[in-house]
Amino acid sequence: MRYNDGLQVLRGGTPEEARSGWRWFPWAIAAAMLAVIAVNAGMMWAAMHTFPGQAGSDGFDLSNRYDRVIDRVQQQAALGWSVQADADAERHPVLLLRGRSGVQLTGAVLHATAERPVGPKHATALVFRETAPGHYVATAALDERGQWDVLLSASAQGHNYTTTRRILVQ
Repeated sequence: MRYNDGLQVLRGGTPEEARSGWRWFPWAIAAAMLAVIAVNAGMMWAAMHTFPGQAGSDGFDLSNRYDRVIDRVQQQAALGWSVQADADAERHPVLLLRGRSGVQLTGAVLHATAERPVGPKHATALVFRETAPGHYVATAALDERGQWDVLLSASAQGHNYTTTRRILVQ
């Protein structure tokens, strides 16, 4: 019998109680906290080293003219236009523009840019041609598979319409 075991027996316990698994409980708590700290540090490092750039440079300016932004959104909603975006088999963005009653918008002038929503900033300017009433196909294909955001500005019937649509290129 060791000295420590003798003290435990004198206190009214047995040597088996002195070897209880609960003696490791404080160490388990400390190890769990260290694991949480390590995971959080890794996530902070990944967030700081993989961010592609600024979220936006004109946040303050946008907030100062927010009433105009709301007015423009309400005017566009009053137009009742809808835009459907997709990509064809050759990776060309395809847009379908419709007016309030579902009638195709013909003769629209489109200005668009396709951007990758994730990863390094990669933008592609798009030029569209009308292949059928209200059906517009980009003349250039997108060079990578995956998700793209199409930032569109359309002018037709004396009105302007801006929107963003996400497409998936297979």
